[in-house]
Amino acid sequence: MFQKTNNLNSSMLKTSALVKIGMMSALGMVLMLLDFPLPIFPSFLKIDLSDVPAMIGAFTMGPAAGVLIEFLKNLLKLIVGSNTGGVGELANFLTGTAYVLPLGILYRRWKSKNGVILSMLVSTLTMTLVAGILNYLVFIPAFGWVMGYPIDAFVSMGAKVNASIVDLKTLVIFAIMPFNIVKGIIMSVFGYGLYRALKATWK
Repeated sequence: MFQKTNNLNSSMLKTSALVKIGMMSALGMVLMLLDFPLPIFPSFLKIDLSDVPAMIGAFTMGPAAGVLIEFLKNLLKLIVGSNTGGVGELANFLTGTAYVLPLGILYRRWKSKNGVILSMLVSTLTMTLVAGILNYLVFIPAFGWVMGYPIDAFVSMGAKVNASIVDLKTLVIFAIMPFNIVKGIIMSVFGYGLYRALKATWK
């Protein structure tokens, strides 16, 4: 009898988690469509809050749930339609994962105010480093290939807002990495604020 009850409870918990992951993934996909530029960065760099649902998933269900939400939201975006040949979705998934994975791991170990601050700080730095390396080696060249733009076109867009940008390396250092620091701060504020608001009812 007790075994059956435990199995039923376990099944209900799994179903509840899957429903939440599905909801957060769908919300994340919608938020990807609501991106906006910041005037201090090149126009091709746009802020969106699509990682916030994955943050909530990582806080409430652990790092694996956060990564799964990142994957599913980008899969949904590909199904709805990509204007970057999938490169934007891959970039969003990898950089988003670089944020939510350490966030979930560290928060699971240190569930305190200091733990939250540490996890968001480390996650922002991790995302910034990963975004810098991957944009230099993969994403910018891939965007250029898919969209038919030379890399110099991206450099020129960067130079319009920052005269220090003269090549791909300086584009990464003076635009892409600072952009991801700002993005990480914005996500941290909104994500943790929303998590706190939902915490009492998100069981």
